[in-house]
Amino acid sequence: MNTETAGHDPIRLIVKRQEGPNAKPHWEEFSVAHQPHMNVVSALMEIRKNPVNAQGKPTTPVVWESVCLEEVCGACTMIINGTPRQACSALIDDLRQPIRLEPLTKFPLVRDLKVDRTLLFDALKKTHAWIDIDGPFDLGPGPRMSARTQSWAYELSRCMTCGCCFEACPNTGHANQFLGPAAISQVRLFNAHPTGKLNKQERLRSIMGADGITSCGNAQNCVRVCPKDIPLTTSIAQMNRDTTVQSIRNVFGSDA
Repeated sequence: MNTETAGHDPIRLIVKRQEGPNAKPHWEEFSVAHQPHMNVVSALMEIRKNPVNAQGKPTTPVVWESVCLEEVCGACTMIINGTPRQACSALIDDLRQPIRLEPLTKFPLVRDLKVDRTLLFDALKKTHAWIDIDGPFDLGPGPRMSARTQSWAYELSRCMTCGCCFEACPNTGHANQFLGPAAISQVRLFNAHPTGKLNKQERLRSIMGADGITSCGNAQNCVRVCPKDIPLTTSIAQMNRDTTVQSIRNVFGSDA
């Protein structure tokens, strides 16, 4: 017996299983030997190596998604004990057992704990969440930003499109086309960039429709679950002001 695991009870995980989008969901319990410094991903990897449930019956390995394993990519986001978060940074010893794992509910299910987060990336496309740079030639030094702007812009740039804010928001879902807090915050980020300002009106207009900023109910769940502590509600408030000004300019035909 490994002396490091001696004295520890086995880890209990209850996983919501579903073979596909149209299959019937069910819960399955697993028991995994405790190891020091385990996270949820490592526990799922143990199940994959030996796919046997807590009743001792062979089963299929649990399907989930992960890439960076250091809370940067957002791929391993799932609902852990009722809260959307990343499995790679969820340490087993910090979690209440049995640990309940579920897929995000606001995105199309692929299988088990894996979902399709295309909705988030489509929102970034709609809001032009990038800086246009034309040509392969050297553009020289980039435009300068003040230290104050750099400070809060860096906070917004840490978004990894994980889906936690989208999952926690009561105004998102299959029947509601709300773009979500992350996309709106990225509009603020790129509109603050000296080059990004060239597309400021386009971005503001992209969030002025029925699926845009007016669909936010100010529940503020997004800031509570954001793993990067991004001030999402501050961004939404600023974009509320900017879209109001833009709507007035639209009425009077001003391009300023």
